[in-house]
Amino acid sequence: MIDFHTHTPAWRTGTWLGGAEFGPAEFLEFMDGAGIEAAVVLSHDGLFHAEPRANDELAEFVAAAPGRMIGYCTVNPRHAGAAGEVRRCMTELGLGGLKLHPWLQGFSLHERSLDPICEEVVAAGGILLCHDGTPPYSTPAQIAALARRHPRLPVVLGHGGLHDCWREALAVTLETDNLYLCLCGTPPYAARYILEQAPEDKVLFGTDAGLSDRASQDYAVARVAEVDGWGVSAVRREALLETAPRRLLGGWLR
Repeated sequence: MIDFHTHTPAWRTGTWLGGAEFGPAEFLEFMDGAGIEAAVVLSHDGLFHAEPRANDELAEFVAAAPGRMIGYCTVNPRHAGAAGEVRRCMTELGLGGLKLHPWLQGFSLHERSLDPICEEVVAAGGILLCHDGTPPYSTPAQIAALARRHPRLPVVLGHGGLHDCWREALAVTLETDNLYLCLCGTPPYAARYILEQAPEDKVLFGTDAGLSDRASQDYAVARVAEVDGWGVSAVRREALLETAPRRLLGGWLR
């Protein structure tokens, strides 16, 4: 399976999201144990302090297994040079996409400063994964509006609307060609409904691994096992965990 939503440790940022420290070898051990072939890996510290150092540390982490761990950089679009930092990350550091967290980073998805940033991701053949499900700054409809401004950019709703916005997430995914939905923290009843309604190539799966108080990421392992209780067909399960993410990631997998 391919996990579309994981994190590096909180090396420097002591936040309420912080968990155990771990290195690439321990993370790969978790992946092996959970049956995860490849994972999109997002910076933890960069979501609170969007600095080049956070992207450098992410790149160093995923370099332990190129093509198996695909790192997504982050920037704050209000910072001078944000578009240039995305270009550096994707051309020099070899990172595969961009993660934005408007709720934590404190910006609106309607800000025009995002446009040159998105165009850099398009130019590098990358993907934008955006936190969603927590109003006011991270609603699925706001992210869909950004996706429609940049129709050549694949955009992923990082949490499938969570508990409060999953219906909205499904609706905008159905009507926006370049928008995808990642079931990551989405409640099981909502995940089942989404899988019944959405096209097979538009839904992904993520564990949110990296935030556990144990390097073994026990809660993420449990989220993988939870999929079997959703009652989806074998064909749909394969599309969710393998076919759809593999098609979207394309050449970033090796």
